[in-house]
Amino acid sequence: MPDLTKTIKLKLNVNQDQIELLKTMTELYRQVCNSVSAYIFEHDFELSANSLNHELYRDIRRQFGLKSQLTQSVFRTTTARYKTVKKQLLQHPFKYKGEDGKWHHINRTLEWLWRPIKFRRPQADLVRGRDYSFVDNGNMLSINTLEGRIKVTYESKHFSEYLNNKNWQLGTGKIVEYKGFWYIHIPVKGKVKEFTKNNVRHTVGIDRGLRFLAVSYDEQGKTEFVSGRQILRKRSKFLKTRSQLQAKKTKSAMRALKRISGRENRWMADVNHQISKTLVEKYGPNTLFTIEDLSGVSFEESNLSKTAKHNYEIRSWSFYQLEQFLIYKAHENCSKAIKVPAKYTSQRCPRCGAVCKEQRSHDTHEYICKCGYRSNDDRIGAMNIQVLGTRWASGEENPKFSKLTASE
Repeated sequence: MPDLTKTIKLKLNVNQDQIELLKTMTELYRQVCNSVSAYIFEHDFELSANSLNHELYRDIRRQFGLKSQLTQSVFRTTTARYKTVKKQLLQHPFKYKGEDGKWHHINRTLEWLWRPIKFRRPQADLVRGRDYSFVDNGNMLSINTLEGRIKVTYESKHFSEYLNNKNWQLGTGKIVEYKGFWYIHIPVKGKVKEFTKNNVRHTVGIDRGLRFLAVSYDEQGKTEFVSGRQILRKRSKFLKTRSQLQAKKTKSAMRALKRISGRENRWMADVNHQISKTLVEKYGPNTLFTIEDLSGVSFEESNLSKTAKHNYEIRSWSFYQLEQFLIYKAHENCSKAIKVPAKYTSQRCPRCGAVCKEQRSHDTHEYICKCGYRSNDDRIGAMNIQVLGTRWASGEENPKFSKLTASE
């Protein structure tokens, strides 16, 4: 059975003395992370926690007085952050328009960083057993601070089903403060039922976009549209507010700008959660969700409508986040989400298989084929994506369309 990892958030009930202890620990942890980050930056990005431990362990214990286990956690935290940034840089190459008028790409590495990665938010990663444990039959949480252990109660709706279940393992928790409240985020890992092609009940193609955030099409010919109209209006308000704050250039405006950005990111994540959750719950277990692989798709000017009013929103919407939410929610529900090449999915007629870019009208949002077939252009994309999913379920390892074989 495959593994599934998810993160549970517990709200801690702490008194003032306990708050001071947590503040001291998380702030010191942040400072040490920044110190190790600077060392990584200055020493050719050594991303091995063992090597960092060999070089820095004694100096950190002597200079900062951080406990042994927390020091080890700092090495893992900083290397993990650099590895994440390394992956993000690779996924987003530098793009520029050359003298030939075409867009060119250069892969970016960590050497593109101008300064060390900064840890701005106080935090601490706590190893279960050594740094945190559950006591009093799981009703209280014991946390090891710099001044000894403290015991606190906590709030969580569904955590007991993981804590008292031998099928789930608790990992390293992250303790943070947000708006005066303290939380610990604990990853839980367990086994889930394995998805198999032979048990597929539904095959769903999903086209992602802006006018419709998601358009789904299933094997029964049913289409569902998730409108992006209200999303566009709200994002326009965020953009207007950010522009006004950026124009002021005051410290208070910059602080407000940071709050606005965080609020917008949380709202976007909530929208993506709702979309992915609705899709998974609607079709149930043993469903194959098929989405476009957008990792190689550029949203530069040359690939956007010249008259589009929402190019900013197209570039900045979290398509990748929606993809990740759908993948792990499907995995949890004994379903699967696969990615297929996006090429020709919006240009191919699902009836006759002909590929013609001119048959799609961006102005009327229609696809009109010479064979007489006519439909919404986003729906056409979902239909073609669903076809590729069906071919994958039938045994084709890497299904894709080409201009010469799209009618197959």
